[in-house]
Amino acid sequence: MKNMGLSIILVLCSFGGQVTAQKQPKIIVGIVIDQMCYDYLYRFQHHFGSGGFNRFLNKGLNCRNTLYNYVPTYTGPGHASIYTGTTPSNHGIVANDWYQRQTKTMVNCVFDPSVQTIGSISSEGQSSPKNLRTYTVTDQLKMSSPESKVISVSIKDRSAILPGGHLSDGSYWYDYSSGKFITSTYYKSELPKWLSQFNESKNADKYLKKWDLLYPKTNYKSIDESPYEVILGGKKTATFPYDFNEMALVSNDANKLFTVSPFANELLTDLAIEAIAREKLGADHKPDMLCISYSTPDIAGHAFGPYSLEMEDMYARLDRQLEKLLSHLESQFGKDGFVVFLTADHAVVPVPQMLVDLKMPGGYLFLNERMASLRSVLVSQFGADLIEKEENQNIYLNRTLMDSLKLNAKNVSEVMVEYIRQWPEVKLAITKSALISGNVTLDEWGQMIQKGFDLERSGDLIFMLQPGYLAQETDEPKAHTGTSHGSAFNYDTHVPLLWYGANISAKDCFRPIQIVDIAPTLIHLLNLQRSGAMTGTPILEILDK
Repeated sequence: MKNMGLSIILVLCSFGGQVTAQKQPKIIVGIVIDQMCYDYLYRFQHHFGSGGFNRFLNKGLNCRNTLYNYVPTYTGPGHASIYTGTTPSNHGIVANDWYQRQTKTMVNCVFDPSVQTIGSISSEGQSSPKNLRTYTVTDQLKMSSPESKVISVSIKDRSAILPGGHLSDGSYWYDYSSGKFITSTYYKSELPKWLSQFNESKNADKYLKKWDLLYPKTNYKSIDESPYEVILGGKKTATFPYDFNEMALVSNDANKLFTVSPFANELLTDLAIEAIAREKLGADHKPDMLCISYSTPDIAGHAFGPYSLEMEDMYARLDRQLEKLLSHLESQFGKDGFVVFLTADHAVVPVPQMLVDLKMPGGYLFLNERMASLRSVLVSQFGADLIEKEENQNIYLNRTLMDSLKLNAKNVSEVMVEYIRQWPEVKLAITKSALISGNVTLDEWGQMIQKGFDLERSGDLIFMLQPGYLAQETDEPKAHTGTSHGSAFNYDTHVPLLWYGANISAKDCFRPIQIVDIAPTLIHLLNLQRSGAMTGTPILEILDK
């Protein structure tokens, strides 16, 4: 009878789709687009050719209901979560920058003063993955298969470093002082020869040119001149064309202007293709990984907003870069020799002033004014200003001062929470005690904050704004242009997730998928052990054969 029961279980497990250890692709390519709203796939689709975004949409798996399951939705946490398969509460990258209580300073998520720049005389190479508290899927690949290679490239340092993990064979990012790609002594003592050669022939100086519309203006849906856009240095209006060489003469910052231009995406694509060839990725029997993060859509998106003509043209041009990359992969490895996934580290809120003008929910919370009123309440009730720092809507209390006054942090925080909840721009305020207590029932928004909370790096109190709102320091004209991200709402959390390549069928998947599910899926594509603090679940539509 026992044997019959076992037989039934085996039959049931084999019935229907089978998840089996399958042949590994020669190379897996991860593409993260910094700041991409899900609807760009369809709103800008009329600009796309057959070989870029549409190659994913027509021939790959489109996970149409992919969401971030924590806050804050920033670049550092996003990249860390994609590649670790877990949330900031486990991997520790709670923001791009956070307040360090011990030193009373702000710390960048990849800053590492113990390492030095390689490839430049600037300090922009003082970066490493040391603040990442768990392993990435790329780390797991290197531990399981030391012969496999991991290469990671981006404009932003954090977007190259966090995907590549602790064991990367080469993580390279853009140096604003030279316009070339660099690394740090964490990885290498010198740049590889091929990258030095690439830097000499292909860099910001060589790629910077005039940015005009790719197609006739009548092909676009967005308007050009808008009151909601930041005017870049050297320009009088936020309108096409953008002659970056002329603008650089005025602003004297050509290398920074370059990162706003779509030509930075071209440079990064060329670097990725060069890395495939020169690092011999996918050339042997061991699978390799290449991580690419396109930072420019975010850099430009902050200035122009998601409904601008600039972003519409940015994505029309990025589509061509994706076609170039995917065509190279197919010619090099054949469709069955690689797997590519494409996602985003976050999306973005529409410019709040535009929402206000359209009589939609949204607006601004002006921090200086609000924090001054909160400090006054603390002085009135406790006899002292007990706030040490506010950053990313995290409030850090002055613990030394509170100890000297024999004040209880929980009591102080609860007084602050009650006051902050009265601000009309605020949806939720929650204390550290509530986040770590097992006795407090959190709603869905509180749970998202909890998944983004770290006891050491997060504040004593966190508040969340209402939908459509952004925090600005002061109410001045420039505060009403441009936009940002970081919230728990769908305009920030709903992102594309596309798969293409070996054994991946054309299909739309509408079930809920979390961003932390990507790395567990890669684990099974590569037949690896689940890594570190991974909490996501595999996407069976990729694995089910």
